[in-house]
This record gives sequence, structure tokens and C-alpha cells, in this order.
Amino acid sequence: MAVPLWAWGAVIAFTLALLALDLFVLHREAHEVTLREAAWMSGLYAAAGLGFGAVVWAWRGPEAGGEYLAGYLIEKSLSVDNIFVFALIFSYFGIPARYQHRVLFWGVIGAIAFRALFIALGAALLDNVDWIVYVFGAFLVYTGVRMARGHTVEVHPDRNPVIRLMRRLVPVTGELRGQRFLLREGGRWVATPLLAALVMVETMDVVFAVDSVPAIFAITDDVFIVFTANVFAILGLRALYFLLAGTIPRFAYLQLGLALVLVFVGAKMFLTDVGKLPVWISLGVIAAIIGASVAASLWTARRDRGGAPPAAGAGAA
Repeated sequence: MAVPLWAWGAVIAFTLALLALDLFVLHREAHEVTLREAAWMSGLYAAAGLGFGAVVWAWRGPEAGGEYLAGYLIEKSLSVDNIFVFALIFSYFGIPARYQHRVLFWGVIGAIAFRALFIALGAALLDNVDWIVYVFGAFLVYTGVRMARGHTVEVHPDRNPVIRLMRRLVPVTGELRGQRFLLREGGRWVATPLLAALVMVETMDVVFAVDSVPAIFAITDDVFIVFTANVFAILGLRALYFLLAGTIPRFAYLQLGLALVLVFVGAKMFLTDVGKLPVWISLGVIAAIIGASVAASLWTARRDRGGAPPAAGAGAA
């Protein structure tokens, strides 16, 4: 089903409105995001994402609505894996909690742009190269197996080629200058650690997008659904970071759950010529895997703490 231009325009306008509200109203001044603030912001973005799913359901029917919800759940779940990486980046560059939101805000804008590019490229490949679906499937299964075996994305800013290139082009100061990314010093432009952290965040998002974009194409080849599921999942990533950054180590089985999801959706791509698995079965399997991994993690954390409930996470990395 062809999606009219007004629908694309409405999604983009709504996304820009949420970003403007975030930057110019909620976080106009630099401050440390509290747990309470992160919680209601996470609720707001989750409501927006699920609410859009209801709109898709009413507008295009249960099949499209189910595809959106499955894609949104995959992207939201995989985005949790980013949180620990962000914490490591902020720790490496010494970014205080009050400035972390600014880095993540611009990081989200870059992430949306990169995801749009990856989605357009993926759609073009799927439309023009029949066998690429098996390449995507094999890559997802391979990534899932590696993740299940404990192989995770490592953060080494000192070895990152993009960071090295940036440092050659623009000198990086050793200290922060408020919320500024760039400033003129001694007649030349210099970058602050805030810009270095942002570049690293964007670099890592490209790495994560290589997994997440093929994963959602395993659910649907509808570019509108793929794009909107990505956008609404990414919009809530900042709030989710401040809500969960201090508690991610307690989700011991989440990585295994995400690995199983990647293997499942990768296997689905191999079975494309055999038959399409109903979207509600896919949604149920994905939800069951993620739900079981979270429940097992929380139960283990509670047991290890001697029956005490897990403590709430802090807003700072």
C-alpha cells in the first residue's frame, strides 16, 4: 500500500515538534536529569510510540498495526543495548550528568538521519537483489550467536578512526566549555570533549543500525512502518538511558534474549520462500523472549540481593 506524502509529512512534523519541545522547553538549561523526570519522559515517548501503533492499526488495518508493533518492540529492545555503551562513552570523555542530555539529543537527530539512509539502502537492495534477504538473515543469525556467546560491541575511542580523523582536523580541548561543542580559541576552531563524545555516540549508532535495520526488515518490507518504528523507538532512547543507566548490569539475561530475537528474525528471512509467518506469531514470540529475559534477570538480581528489590537507577553514568 502506497503511503501518501501527507502521512510522511505528518510523521516528520510530529517528530520535529517532540524534539523542539525537548530542546527548547524541557531542557533549555543544562541540568542533571532526575529519575522522576526520566520516568515520565520515558512514559511520554512510549505513549507516543504505542499511540502511533494504534493510528496505524486504525488507518491501515491489523496486519500493518501488528507489523509496526513487532518492529517497534524489536527496535526498543535493541536500543537498550546502546545504553551501557553510552555510559562508557560519557565515562571515558568525563562528561558530567548535566551535559549528557545535550549530547544524546543531537545524537538522536543524527541517529534518525543515519537510520533513514540505512532503511532507504536496505529497501533498495531488497527490491533489486533477490538473494540479499538471505545475506541479511545470515548476518542476523551470526550476530545473534555472537551475542549469545558474550561477544559485545567494545568501546575504544582512542582507536576509533572517526575520532582520530576529527582530532587531526580540529584540535580537542582537555576541558569542557559549558554546553558548547565548538569554540574559537587563539584564532582557530577547537572542539570540546562534548563534540568528541557526540562523534563517538554517532559512530556507535551506525554500528547498532547494522543490526537493527535488517532485523525489522525481517518483519515487514513496508518502508513507512520500518522508518516510523525506528523513529519512535529512538526518540525515547535518551529518557530510557537516564532511567536505566544505573541498572543495566542487573539485566543479566537481556543480552541472551536480544540474541535469541536476532536469531529468530534472521531465521524468518531464510524461510521467506517457504511462507510468511503471521505477524501476530512473530510479535508473540518476540514479546515472550524479551519478557522472559527481563523477568529472569529481575528474579536473579532479587535473589542475589537476598530478596531485596533492585534499587532504582541513577541519571548519571
